Amino acid sequence: MEKPHILATKPGEYNGIRQIFAPLLEKHFTVVPYHEFEKNPNRWADKIQALIVFFSIPKISRDLLLSLPNLKAVISGGVGVDHLDIPLITSFGVKIANTPNIVDNATADMGMALLLASARKLIEGNENDTRLTHCDLGHDVSGSTLGIIGMGRIGYKIAKRAQGFDMKILYHNRKQREAEDEKAVGATYCAKIEDLLRESDFVMLSVNLSPETHKLIGKRELSLMKPTATLVNVSRGQCQLIFNLQVRGYWMTDPKSATPLLTLLLPHSDPNNCVINNRARRALVRKVSKNPMVTLTEPQKSFSEMGKPAGKTTILAALHQSVTRQTPLWSKTHVTAF
Repeated sequence: MEKPHILATKPGEYNGIRQIFAPLLEKHFTVVPYHEFEKNPNRWADKIQALIVFFSIPKISRDLLLSLPNLKAVISGGVGVDHLDIPLITSFGVKIANTPNIVDNATADMGMALLLASARKLIEGNENDTRLTHCDLGHDVSGSTLGIIGMGRIGYKIAKRAQGFDMKILYHNRKQREAEDEKAVGATYCAKIEDLLRESDFVMLSVNLSPETHKLIGKRELSLMKPTATLVNVSRGQCQLIFNLQVRGYWMTDPKSATPLLTLLLPHSDPNNCVINNRARRALVRKVSKNPMVTLTEPQKSFSEMGKPAGKTTILAALHQSVTRQTPLWSKTHVTAF
């Protein structure tokens, strides 16, 4: 029996599935690399039943959907679906599935790694970096206050890790968690985000991207934070931090850059390393391969049974950012971008 055909970025290509994980997909499907499809669409168009999107590639347009008459499912290789035009895709009768929960632990680990790197100035302290003075000793993590904005799956795992550093944990969420959840990690609820920002030495953003969280952190919010506080973002990057940093006097070396965060003073980039470990990536690819199998063999399955995206997204395809505020807003400052 011929295996179903799926359209995806070529295994091993940049932003594609790593070559070592390709067999997980090829076991169940005939994988049609997108560049091969572009060369000869007539050869593959009628055969393709599912399309897998990793890191927004390939881009799904009306023309692409029109060219795939037997397409049944679009699978996002991550929890995020904000890069997909959901009304357009569903108007063709095509289902959408994402892959939530897979990298929760890896993301929480990365959040703490970014926090520690910022606090202890690991990058600035590199022997090749002469910008760190002997008086610039960094900040204690143990005993400091961590404010978590977004106490969902990942936020709660971050709180568990922060316990090991004897941190005082505050959190702000759409609704307060159960008392037993709070007690388990020693977290205190802040009904107002302003209170959390004022009291925290470290602020961790772990929220879904939605109209409510878009531009969540702006000039006013930054001004409420302690001058020595650090903001770490393991959510989507669309909270307009770049714009706000420019407005508030944060130093930019190349404002015309297509990726401005990479040009900030003392830049450090995390190219989605929260999911670039073998265990997390293997689980992600395995989940990706399962979604089209469910869709193609059980067409009655609903969106919710496949992990209802509904535009609520978290972290996978975005640049991770951490912004360290160490001097007054009107002067040059060290800014760390992850």
